[in-house]
Amino acid sequence: MKAVTIPEFGDAEVLRVATVPVPEPGPGQVAIDVAYAGANFAEVLYRRGVVDVPLPFVPGIEVAGRIRAVGEDVEGLTVGQPVAALSIVDSGGYAEVVVTSADLVVPLDGLGIGMDVAAALPSNSTTAFLVLDRVARIEPGERVLIHAAAGGVGSQLGQAARLLGAGHVVGTVGSAAKIETAKRFGYHEVITRDRIADAGEFDVMVDMVGGPARRAGLDRLAPMGRLVVMGNASGAEDIGIPANELWFTNKTVSGFNLAAFSAAFPQETSQALGRAVAAAATGDLRVRVETLPLEQAAEAHRRIESGTTTGKLVLEVAAL
Repeated sequence: MKAVTIPEFGDAEVLRVATVPVPEPGPGQVAIDVAYAGANFAEVLYRRGVVDVPLPFVPGIEVAGRIRAVGEDVEGLTVGQPVAALSIVDSGGYAEVVVTSADLVVPLDGLGIGMDVAAALPSNSTTAFLVLDRVARIEPGERVLIHAAAGGVGSQLGQAARLLGAGHVVGTVGSAAKIETAKRFGYHEVITRDRIADAGEFDVMVDMVGGPARRAGLDRLAPMGRLVVMGNASGAEDIGIPANELWFTNKTVSGFNLAAFSAAFPQETSQALGRAVAAAATGDLRVRVETLPLEQAAEAHRRIESGTTTGKLVLEVAAL
């Protein structure tokens, strides 16, 4: 089958289209004929070698397509069924066929969701619900701040916060040019990150940017506020957070990593994915999708790394 591989660590140009063996599902797994694969910053980290993966490696943490084959002990999924799936535990989504745990697959039958949109939901939208509900434990009426509000996951976090009852949701963006785009995704207010010191206090904050934005965010947490760290897109040096500071100020800092969470809690991850798919089907959760051919995976990576993307990039693998 055709797949995009990482033969060596490096910049986007190292990505190669190659012919690789078709994977077969084991017990508890399914094989999926991939229609679209989401493009994410996580795959950029794989390519750079930040995450230690065996080479050559096929990236791709989320897909939409049709069930190709079902392994032993799998119930509720049938060959030919349209599905959205996380392939984040073992990766492999940048390919014509991917194998993943049946626990991380959600049927799309009768929902009216396009395969391109469905491929944009498993990572970012699932993360949004898990981060806010499971980790931050958001309460009705709370003030929420989301960094990188115009990006793939940021566009979902603002909407999920509203659906979960947040009273006021503020997004930050890296440049004024992204403000109007971010406002379309559920935010009451969008500001540039250099204005955070004047934005008031927040009960919940989600940071995937890192660096100065993380320190500034922690300073704006209200007593009993919760900061969730889930990335370092800025590439800045880590920000040390003294435990005594948390003690004296009644603040909490938590981390969230979807790959580790999916491996440890597949059933809970599946429930969150189902929640995201259902919200997208009713129109309560909107995703702005731009598609590129699978062969242009390197271009997708360059756009993600440039920080200029808004919404979600997905790679078209096959018309199913």
